[in-house]
Amino acid sequence: MLLGEIFELVQLVFVVAFTVFLANCVDYDILFANKFVNHTDSSKVTLPDAFLPVDVCSARIRDSVLVIFILIISGVFWLHRLVKFIYNICCYWEIRSFYINALKMSMTDLPYFTWQEVQGRIIEIQKEHQICIHKKELTELDIYHRILRFKNYMVAMVNKSLLPVRFHLPLLGDTVFYTRGLKYNFELIFFWGPGSLFENEWSLKPEYKRGGNRLELADRLSSRILWIGIANLLLCPVILIWQILYAFFSYTEVIKREPGSLGARCWSLYGRFYLRHFNELDHELMSRLSKGYKASSKYMNCFMSPLLTVVAKNVAFFAGSILAVLIALTIYDEDVLAVEHVLSSITLLGICVTVCRSFIPDKHMVFCPEQLLKVILAHIHYMPDHWQGNAHRYETRDEFAQLFQYKAVFILEELLSPVITPFILIFCLRRKSLEIIDFFRNFTVDVVGVGDTCSFAQMDVRQHGHPAWMSAGKTEASIYQQAEDGKTELSLMHFAITNPHWQPPRESTHFISLLKEKVHREAATGQQGIIAENSAFTSTHSLQSDSEPRSLIANLLMGPPSLASLHLGREGSINPVSIGVSEGASALRSLSPVSTSLHLRGSYPSARLPRPDHPAVVAGRAMAGSGTDARTISSGSSAWEGQLTSMVLSEYASTEMSIHALYMHEMHKQQSRGEVSRHTWHRQESDESSESVNEDMEAARTFPRSSTFPTTSHQAGAAQHSGSQRRYGGTSDPVSGSFRAQRPPRMPMGGWSEENQMSRHHDPVPEEGSEDELPPHIHKVT
Repeated sequence: MLLGEIFELVQLVFVVAFTVFLANCVDYDILFANKFVNHTDSSKVTLPDAFLPVDVCSARIRDSVLVIFILIISGVFWLHRLVKFIYNICCYWEIRSFYINALKMSMTDLPYFTWQEVQGRIIEIQKEHQICIHKKELTELDIYHRILRFKNYMVAMVNKSLLPVRFHLPLLGDTVFYTRGLKYNFELIFFWGPGSLFENEWSLKPEYKRGGNRLELADRLSSRILWIGIANLLLCPVILIWQILYAFFSYTEVIKREPGSLGARCWSLYGRFYLRHFNELDHELMSRLSKGYKASSKYMNCFMSPLLTVVAKNVAFFAGSILAVLIALTIYDEDVLAVEHVLSSITLLGICVTVCRSFIPDKHMVFCPEQLLKVILAHIHYMPDHWQGNAHRYETRDEFAQLFQYKAVFILEELLSPVITPFILIFCLRRKSLEIIDFFRNFTVDVVGVGDTCSFAQMDVRQHGHPAWMSAGKTEASIYQQAEDGKTELSLMHFAITNPHWQPPRESTHFISLLKEKVHREAATGQQGIIAENSAFTSTHSLQSDSEPRSLIANLLMGPPSLASLHLGREGSINPVSIGVSEGASALRSLSPVSTSLHLRGSYPSARLPRPDHPAVVAGRAMAGSGTDARTISSGSSAWEGQLTSMVLSEYASTEMSIHALYMHEMHKQQSRGEVSRHTWHRQESDESSESVNEDMEAARTFPRSSTFPTTSHQAGAAQHSGSQRRYGGTSDPVSGSFRAQRPPRMPMGGWSEENQMSRHHDPVPEEGSEDELPPHIHKVT
């Protein structure tokens, strides 16, 4: 982490200095042989001959106002990064000391420890040393909240369509624009910038916990967004130049070496937030999305245009013919390369052929979009309802492309970001200032020992469950309080499977128990149940070619209700010969050896694995004998064996979650049949509750409200949520309004009260970069 920041500082200096040098210190007439150079000897012109003298170069730099301005702005930014770097050195040293002295992990052995082992040791030393003085024991959820406090807020705002990242353009239609620059500005405004909503890294400012001054706070936030937008607009030329130069230095060599890399796909930044569970660490998210990458690429490749394929084949033929002649001539006589534009022609023709071939589909590929989409769902866990049964339509493909975009589109969006971001802030985000104020007040909960966190991250089915996602009868949430697309339920299952020793709240435990019973009944009766009605499960051997996915989930979708042998595939994935959902439920116990977790796996029927000497079975027996989660220990005679065991067990847990995700989606499909589902793709900007707001506005036009602010005429004040956490809700004057009979009432999240501020322990300053390129924001637990 420290070395990465050092190279970032050096990289910034290099880009600025090298660019200024190229613009002011090179005589391009000599470099392009347009000017004669008189040498005293007979030697040829060399590269240093094109460099201007130092005094001439310095004079050109001093006379250029634009260059001086760029150097000043770059210098200020570099000094800012340097100060942060020095500050982070102290934080990194404290983190290093904490790992060595408290967790007893040396730096040489640290790469061999899993996250579960680190987390387990933190929980153990809390019992002995009370590193958190406000509570006796820490839970896995407390640690996740400390690390993912701000990211959970961002996931919730994307889930509730609060951030202005979706737009309807005249020619392009529905478009998603969410870049690293826009994300940086959102975090600057909400979390850590000057005048942000948080007074420190764990506490929301007290004034934002009250409902009485919400209009004043909204005006203040709107003004702050305006000034930040204007600052972005003024700095747009400098940022744009930096983006262009950085992209040029980063991708030019890659494009020359691998022209098809621009046609490759990657998960978009919006897709990562839309598909992210609450309380999911970066490495957990990337591992899950990486497993679905291959199937996603195959799905997108199913939509090759026949017309484009014919054109690409012919263009590739003509370009390849010319390229072949030039290559043959250079082989015959290398002096051909000295002819002007021959080398550049060979390079451009090679790029053209490579790009054309990327538009020509594999002739052995089988068109199976529905099955591929099911396999994708098993890994990404989230999908709009209307995609099921419509995987073959271009509309579905275009919507999925918003999550899984071309690398070229990603680069283009980043280049356009400095120009578009100021307008999004000024004209789109400002209009949502009142809704943002209400969101942070209504969905903030104070957890003892952790601080203020997003209430959605509590994964409380009662507070934020959705009736259409198996939460009917267990949730009291209004439409405003419900998480969309099953985010609460799926996040709860994911966290419970990833952390089997975690004890969820009573309502969540009841939800997990009911889900477990449903799966148990499917396994006991040996029937396909609800999922058998889907036509996608009628084929037995439809996923057999190498061009289609072969995994437990793929065969689970297609197999009959007979459980055959299980074995590990070449890539470590679990490949049954054929398996049905009912037997998939039976296999859950074996698939995840952490079967001693009573709240999840107590009643699953056992299923046989084919070889008793299989490493996963041996690890499961060892775990069962010791009563300890095998994922929290290195059960091997060496670090490599421990890592291998952890990898196998992690694969089993991932497969178990995939089965649960498929099962929950099929149950949701049955419950939502005949109803208009509300999901991200056709949900209104401010959620469905805006309808009632319009009705309330008719009744009380003089009372300003955001389109997602819930008020009722009979609720106000404070309500305490358990002994260890407190929710902040807004209070307001009674407002009468006519609510629709079938819609549940909108209830405030409760009142607010202030706690004594705990002593602050500084954390590393968050970096202004993407989640992929920079280390995650580290929160210490000391």
